[in-house]
Amino acid sequence: MEMALSRGLRCCQRIFSWIPVLIITAVVLWSYYAYVFVLCLFTVNNSLEKALYLLLFHVSFGMFSWTYWKSIFTPPATPCKKFQLSYSDKQRYELEERPEAQKQILVEIARKLPISTRAQSGAIRFCDRCQVLKPDRCHHCSVCETCVLKMDHHCPWVNNCVGFSNYKFFLLFLAYSMLYCVLIAATVLQYFLRFWVGDLPTGPAKFHILFLMFVALMFFVSLMFLFSYHCWLVAKNRSTLEAFSAPVFPGGPDKNGFNLGLHRNLLQVFGENRKLWFIPVFTSQGNGHYFPLRSQSSESPLLANEDMWDESDDGSEGSFVTKLKGLK
Repeated sequence: MEMALSRGLRCCQRIFSWIPVLIITAVVLWSYYAYVFVLCLFTVNNSLEKALYLLLFHVSFGMFSWTYWKSIFTPPATPCKKFQLSYSDKQRYELEERPEAQKQILVEIARKLPISTRAQSGAIRFCDRCQVLKPDRCHHCSVCETCVLKMDHHCPWVNNCVGFSNYKFFLLFLAYSMLYCVLIAATVLQYFLRFWVGDLPTGPAKFHILFLMFVALMFFVSLMFLFSYHCWLVAKNRSTLEAFSAPVFPGGPDKNGFNLGLHRNLLQVFGENRKLWFIPVFTSQGNGHYFPLRSQSSESPLLANEDMWDESDDGSEGSFVTKLKGLK
């Protein structure tokens, strides 16, 4: 009975979690109708102006939709098998009742892995629910019920965890959302003023044009603050979680532990090919399991033992050796 109730509650939670996405989708679809049909086809009389507005709008709408789709449906990247406890290590860990001895077991296992961060207590970070040693910058998401590589936050507006696999898509989504709002506000302004002063006849179009202007400005202001904050995070190479709680290293907390300088920070998120920076295809450096430290920025970020990243036993993560070489 309890299991059925719990399953039912989880099902309801999953359904309700899509409500913010549906709200955004409904607003965007209405804006499409209001702009394309009400403004361009029925209100704008100049054919050249109409064609220009439609071209710019559909390019902006296409990029916005593409980045929003990628932000929503790109699965969060999770730790690979290398970070899971082996059967023998798991037995040893669970049978040990002394907390200090358990910590020591995790320390011994972590020596084989590129783990630099620690829990606030100084212990190796371990997720009891996922049964994995947490890679640097990895956190457990209680909504997604999994550990997420380089987790930034769980965003209800995309109903997904924003992390290593889709952080670039999320940034582009914010940028193209702002562009979408600016384009609408800039092109609607003259008709908004004409409706406002009564130069155009009152009718259903007036409501759509006035509301379109208000909605575009309202969303632009809120997006501007959020986008500016994430630009600052990228420049400092921090996640939202790290901005609130500095990552802890063996030497203590260091909010700038992953800060490699503006240029290398940008490359880490957007990749080296600048032609792909503004297109929602994955170009971020690395594999999400290892990040170069500021203290090692003058050294090669590759691990000494590359063989440990040969993912012949788990093709889902791809070749870690190749991806790590992209950090150079």
